[in-house]
Amino acid sequence: MNFHILTLFPDMVRDGLHTSILGRAVENGHIRMNVVNIRDYTLDKHKKVDDYPYGGGAGMLMQAQPIYDAYISVCDSIQKKPRTVYVTPQGRVFNQSMAAEFAKEDDLVILCGHYEGVDERVLEEIVTDYVSIGDYVLTGGELPAMVMVDAISRMVPGVLSNEDSGVTESFYDNLLEYPQYSRPEVWHDKKVPEVLLSGHHKKIEEWRLEQSMKRTMERRPDLYEKYLANKPQV
Repeated sequence: MNFHILTLFPDMVRDGLHTSILGRAVENGHIRMNVVNIRDYTLDKHKKVDDYPYGGGAGMLMQAQPIYDAYISVCDSIQKKPRTVYVTPQGRVFNQSMAAEFAKEDDLVILCGHYEGVDERVLEEIVTDYVSIGDYVLTGGELPAMVMVDAISRMVPGVLSNEDSGVTESFYDNLLEYPQYSRPEVWHDKKVPEVLLSGHHKKIEEWRLEQSMKRTMERRPDLYEKYLANKPQV
């Protein structure tokens, strides 16, 4: 899968996405990070990419031309118009099912806004999806973009060493992940649950499901309601 990230701060994005699991995924060819510096496409000799908004208001607005030309450079390189995400508090809230949906794309463009936003006209031209990572405001779209790339990449075949781990973590089937334990068997007088030491796989799976349901009901009742609504009828 190819990620094309349009940004004013390419080093920030590259540094954040070329370590640990994602770094290995890039090295092994499972994903590709094409980080595009929007400033490279401005026609202004001072590399200016923003201006005052018409009608007044605080702050500066990213201009349409450099963003559009950066986007067209991606389209030309892959010979098509890809799905394009603009990260904004006004979008749909990002979740695991959305990550799985985006992971089906061969190419995904993510536009990182900055300052007070982006000229609406270029958004109308290129954006297919408006996505938020939560109901709060950040200084730019780079951090949300990296969050999304991380979550989406985990759903791409080959990225995770254990293929099952991408579908057994929190939010799979609208349930939070069950509690997990490692060595030593006893720590601070707290013992690993007996069922996990039994070697009885069916009982372990039943315990894990029970714990996932309990944890979701306590911590995320909204997700638990979704789980009950989508639970297959026996």
